[in-house]
Order: sequence, then structure tokens, then C-alpha cells
Amino acid sequence: MAAIAAINARQNGAFVSTAVVLSASDTITYDARFKQLLVVNNPTGGSLTLKIDGDLGTTVTKPGVGVITVSAGFDIVIPAGQSRSVELSKISDYCKATNNAVTLTGAALCTAQLFNL
Repeated sequence: MAAIAAINARQNGAFVSTAVVLSASDTITYDARFKQLLVVNNPTGGSLTLKIDGDLGTTVTKPGVGVITVSAGFDIVIPAGQSRSVELSKISDYCKATNNAVTLTGAALCTAQLFNL
């Protein structure tokens, strides 16, 4: 399980933004102080599903909707040869975790970058 470091994207000009190859289970640190963008690329020949799951996510109450469960995590389908991105603050209920360490599973061999914007 590798911890994927966030990339400071609040820099002037071009900057290094190295992608990390995902394993069976990796972690990112959710930091609500930043707008964080997770970018995942699938270089494989088949579709993969990335699961984003904080270990403290259970249920949340949303106005007009009621109680919904977030315990199963947030799935992102990444078709073969394509990329998908998600702004973590938009799915923050799925990112609640001990020490803010959010687990990424199901997309081994994809590459990922986590940007602090």
C-alpha cells in the first residue's frame, strides 16, 4: 500500500507532476484546506473501477434527499485508455477517514496524480 503524495499546483509556470502507478490498495491524504483534484489514467486494455473509501464514512443526511449511505465508497469507472478526474471536496462525505488517509482500490496499474489547487 503506497501513500500518494499531493502535488502543489499553486506554483507559477510549469511544474513537475509525476504520476504514480496504483497497486491493489493505496492511500491519499484528504486535506479540506485545499481544493484537491484526483486525476486517474487507465493505460490498460480493459475498463477498471476505482473505489475511493474513507474508513469513517457511514451515512449522511442531505436536505431534500434524506439519509444516504457512503459506507461502500465512491466508484469511478475508468474505461480502457481513458482518464477520469474528481474534485475531492465534491465527494467529501466519502473521504472521511482516520488521519484523513483515504483508501484507493480496484484500479491497479492505473496512474494517479493528486493536485492541491
